[in-house]
Amino acid sequence: MMVLDVPAEGDPLAGVEAKMLQAPSFFDGAPMVLDLYSVSDRARLDIVDMIGRLRELGFVPVGVQNGSEQQNDSALAAGLCPFPAWRSGRQRPARQAEAEAEDHAQPVEESPQEDIEAAAPIDEDPAAEPEARPAMLVTRPIRSGRRVYARGTDLVVAAPVSSGAELIADGHIHVYGALRGRALAGVHGDETARIFCQSLEAELVSIAGAYRVREDIDERLIGQGVQIYISEGRLLIEPLVRALR
Repeated sequence: MMVLDVPAEGDPLAGVEAKMLQAPSFFDGAPMVLDLYSVSDRARLDIVDMIGRLRELGFVPVGVQNGSEQQNDSALAAGLCPFPAWRSGRQRPARQAEAEAEDHAQPVEESPQEDIEAAAPIDEDPAAEPEARPAMLVTRPIRSGRRVYARGTDLVVAAPVSSGAELIADGHIHVYGALRGRALAGVHGDETARIFCQSLEAELVSIAGAYRVREDIDERLIGQGVQIYISEGRLLIEPLVRALR
């Protein structure tokens, strides 16, 4: 997996294009993570434009790391996974400093009424359980180029997933068919999330920022029913145990 250290100023892809001139086909199809370590939270960063240019150069953008909350939201909306900063091995101290500066500089304002109405109500009974949110169910095949995001819940796909398609979920992902394309579960950092599929043929799988691309997956698992989960900080892929009849 390649990591692009996005510069604070100037053309973010100038260095990449220079490398491509030296070796035009060497990076073709290489997955890439955008590291925003050097980019200010207030900087104008057109992630959609960057993704388009990288794809034209032959790269496969898969995620961002060390981004602010707003930058992560923009990346997620564009189909990239916001990987947790601690997985990159470095976290920019300025992130915290900028956040503290904004807290001191701006007065505290009351939330608008629409935000209050959108927020989850406070349960007066501490013994009451929160209402469960049903999983998103997709019953039709997911074609190449389509992206499905299950926000705040699990994603269940009762159909095959084509190469070039993308599944994103805040919770678990279940695919009752062939899983090609990309599958990203627990995208907001839920390390208990899992991916289940009947036939693993994915280009990339990720849980809470830990990921593997096809080249890093044991060939014996390709085409098999598997479960994917995190244990002790590592992304593990294991065959599903089939019940005996």
